Amino acid sequence: MFFRSKGKLKKEFDNKLVNLIKETKDDLQQAKIIEELMDDYDLGVIAQRKTAESIHFYLFKEARIRRVLIK
Repeated sequence: MFFRSKGKLKKEFDNKLVNLIKETKDDLQQAKIIEELMDDYDLGVIAQRKTAESIHFYLFKEARIRRVLIK
């Protein structure tokens, strides 16, 4: 009676997690491209890439812990 929505909530939050992973993957790819196109050494761009990378890998690790299938 009280636990019927547990599966529904899990699916909803798993879908949100998958969407976040896809968005951060795009951000990471964009940060890598910007870093490759830079002529000068800029710490701000490198820091931006590293933060995008750490966020993406953290979400990916969380999906692995939750056993979410990313399609």
